[in-house]
Parts: sequence; C-alpha cells; structure tokens
Amino acid sequence: MRIVSAKFLLSAQGIDDSPEFGISEVAFLGRSNVGKSSIINALTNHNGLAKSSSTPGKTQLINYFEVIVDNGIEKVPLIFVDLPGFGYAKVSKSMHSAWQKNLDKYLRQRINIKAFVHLIDSRHASLERDENLTLYLNEFVRADQSVLNIYTKSDKLNQSQKSAVLKIDPAAILVSSSKKTGIEKATKAIYNAVFGVK
Repeated sequence: MRIVSAKFLLSAQGIDDSPEFGISEVAFLGRSNVGKSSIINALTNHNGLAKSSSTPGKTQLINYFEVIVDNGIEKVPLIFVDLPGFGYAKVSKSMHSAWQKNLDKYLRQRINIKAFVHLIDSRHASLERDENLTLYLNEFVRADQSVLNIYTKSDKLNQSQKSAVLKIDPAAILVSSSKKTGIEKATKAIYNAVFGVK
C-alpha cells in the first residue's frame, strides 16, 4: 500500500468556493506547528508538495491535493485536504472568529470527506485543545466517516514515552516525517478508513 503520485490542485477559502471532485477526501486537522505539511509530504513522498509556513497559523487557505494510491490490485485516486491549523494564529479576534466559523461549516457540510486525520504532537499527547477537537468531531461525524489519530514527531520520544502514548490511545499511529517511520502504517490506515476496510 503506497502513494505513487501526488499533485497540488488548488486553494480555497471555504466550502463555498471549493469544487466538488467527485472522489473521496481525507481532511488533515491539527494544531498550528504540529507538522501537517511535513506529514502530507512524507505520506506522498513528495518534498515541497505541501508548503509549510514559518509563522504558525499563517496558512488560512484550504489546500487540495490529488493522490494516487496503489493498493496492490489497482490505483485509486483520493483527495488530501490540508486545513488551516488551529491555535497560535497571529490574526485579529474578529478574523479568527470568522475563520473558525468558516472551518466549522466546511467540516460539517463537506460531503466527500470520508476520513478526518487528527494530527497530534506526540510530545504533548494530552493537550486540552486536542481533546476538545476530538469531542468536536464526534458531534457530527457520520456513519460513513472515520476519525484517525496520528501522532507526529515520534522520533523525539523514547520507548517508554511511546508506550505512554499508546496507553492513552491504544489506536494511536506514531509517525515521524523526518525519519519516515510509521508512514506506511499511516497510509494503510487512511486507505482502510476511507474505504471501510476493517
């Protein structure tokens, strides 16, 4: 199971100017500086595909990428959706509020999202902000949607720290974009979540 190609499609401000691609989508969410762009680049084996900003929370657009997954039998297209990070954004309160409403509408109404990938910094696995996002997603996730918790920057942890994360979340997928560990497992988990493979 691997992603054999990936390309940037377009950026949009919200659901109203986002086109329908007619294929399943995977939405990547997480705190600013969790390493969203790095994980998308690692999953697609395409450095520079998703652009990261040196200012956390600066990216306020929704970015779409088409990826082709080789599942061993056929090649299947998916859309990866890189959503703005939450927290830390150096914007006005009014802009932040409008931005949050825009994202809320998008997450609740975007029909083709089949998997929400919640990226969590493995060094801070129990932050209230991440726990609140989990509760929030569970408010509206549909029967045909899944939520995956993928823990980033796992190369910074020792074995006992990794065990502690797995104790908190037995379904945790630990990945490192720099060391490329856990990427194959994450790719398979995302594919299975989208297509309902148990």
